[in-house]
Amino acid sequence: MQSVCTASLLLLLLGSTLRAADTPYLVTYSHRMEEPGNLEIALYGTTASPAGGNTFLSSLLEIEYGVTAWWTTEVYLSGQNTSGESALFTGHRWENRFRPLMREHWINPVLYIEYSDVNGADKSLKEIVGHDGMADQSEPNAISRLERKREIETKLILSSHFQGWNISENIIAEKNLSNEPWEFGYATAVSRPLGLAASPRPCRLCRENFRLGLELYGGLGTRHEFGLRDTSHYLAPTIAWQMPSGVTLAVSPAFGLNGNSYPALFRFSLAFELNQFGRGGR
Repeated sequence: MQSVCTASLLLLLLGSTLRAADTPYLVTYSHRMEEPGNLEIALYGTTASPAGGNTFLSSLLEIEYGVTAWWTTEVYLSGQNTSGESALFTGHRWENRFRPLMREHWINPVLYIEYSDVNGADKSLKEIVGHDGMADQSEPNAISRLERKREIETKLILSSHFQGWNISENIIAEKNLSNEPWEFGYATAVSRPLGLAASPRPCRLCRENFRLGLELYGGLGTRHEFGLRDTSHYLAPTIAWQMPSGVTLAVSPAFGLNGNSYPALFRFSLAFELNQFGRGGR
């Protein structure tokens, strides 16, 4: 918890010199790529109070860089703090996104691949796949941290812009490298800014500074048991606020749609962007 608060304070202090990137969703990816040469730093948090378990707060520190107009790469460092147990570092992820079509189309595809090396205590819930559910994370940290997970995750990201609306769909396939079957999941979302026209004067509460959205995500079983049986699903309204200081804050309460899901999750993110990092501002 202390590390999360420290990182949040650092983001706010640096916000006056940095410009935030657009982050309307907390689970679903759109076709937005990082601008070449720009560096984004973001903190993502998820907290829940599972039935019969201890409240936890997980955190992901994201470092994202625009390598080219068609390639964005990211590194995630993850940790969590469970009430009455412990706080610990749970691992890292390396993500790459590739956009094959540069011009804007009715549907814009992006290819995603990620390698993760985390332990069983990871509770970031960055995506929901297979038969992931609340019961899977009921073990104490002292036991779950002993399990090591090396996984490859792929996504097909489809995204469209239409009259201010964004509609995004993600098809997810994940493979644990310890000879386990492929697991599948999905995430879909829609969002729109409250105002499309920019105000002539800077202001904190202008309509164009706010974006509202709705996400739906969940698991689709495995290669051997594909479908909705024994899977978990969430419906999550989202709101993002871009502040004049350059920091973007997003929050999202997520509601479990069946008995396998957490009854409720609360997600948040705090993000900013450094322009032309390491390129002398050119």
